Amino acid sequence: MRIVVLAGGIGGARFLRGLKSAAPEADITVIGNTGDDIHLFGLKVCPDLDTVMYTLGGGINEDQGWGRTEESFAVKEELAAYGVGPTWFGLGDRDFATHIVRTQMLGAGYPLSAVTEALCDRWQPGVRLLPMSDDRVETHVALNDPETGERRVVHFQEYWVKMRASVDAQAVVPVGAEQAKPAPGVLEAVAAADVILFPPSNPVVSVGTILAVPGIREAVAAAGAPVVGLSPIVGGAPVRGMADKVLAAVGVESTAAAVALHYGTGLLDGWLVDTADADAVAEVEASGIACRAVPLMMTDTAATAAMARAALELAEACR
Repeated sequence: MRIVVLAGGIGGARFLRGLKSAAPEADITVIGNTGDDIHLFGLKVCPDLDTVMYTLGGGINEDQGWGRTEESFAVKEELAAYGVGPTWFGLGDRDFATHIVRTQMLGAGYPLSAVTEALCDRWQPGVRLLPMSDDRVETHVALNDPETGERRVVHFQEYWVKMRASVDAQAVVPVGAEQAKPAPGVLEAVAAADVILFPPSNPVVSVGTILAVPGIREAVAAAGAPVVGLSPIVGGAPVRGMADKVLAAVGVESTAAAVALHYGTGLLDGWLVDTADADAVAEVEASGIACRAVPLMMTDTAATAAMARAALELAEACR
């Protein structure tokens, strides 16, 4: 079975671990979000790609869901001692090594897709990890400054990590997406897929950013494979993070049904909601999307594998 997954960071990575357990013989291609990428200290940092790579390769900090296990922060402390920032982004010493290798290879002329493949040679994640694009795309957030009231634009990482989404987002813009091209292998993987999955990643700044790259949304919509998504909203609230803040910016309510309708029948064939949102099934199905209610809390690998199996079963029913 050839499975394609459009994935963000923590939620996407943890879902993929369950998917690998549920379908150990499957050929899985992951199209990773690069809109969260940021340049720090002269280095190219790809948080979502690295979170998938570390999680599936056994190097993730399980408590945080991001960064490396057994991490130290000597370099960060030394940079702070020199007065060099930002201090709010927690790059550890082991993590720095990944970004140094990536930046050196990019500087030598290798595209991000080739660099990602080289990094995965070390981690052996058991999936084919592709960036959504080799071109630079960065998600920015427009907001009203809480002190001055003036409109300003910040990088998504500043909004998410430093500000903790404490200010309402007025707009979310994947800068550069309109000019970007899908990375090599992305459209081919979608066209050849037997199943396409949207994990419970952020529908605006993760899956939404991937779909914003010209050609990817169209390829998913035209694919012969069933497309099934899993709701990141349970009981009217994000399972993790602050997805409600960015959903509001694009005019979408923080409900399981609203997110399904946001993706729409042009993309989705099936949608899973949590049992807490079973009353949403009828609304989703009325729009023409097959829907089932199953437990969607990724409490451990077994629970996540059960979610993945439910998604694959729904995909089969949608054929």
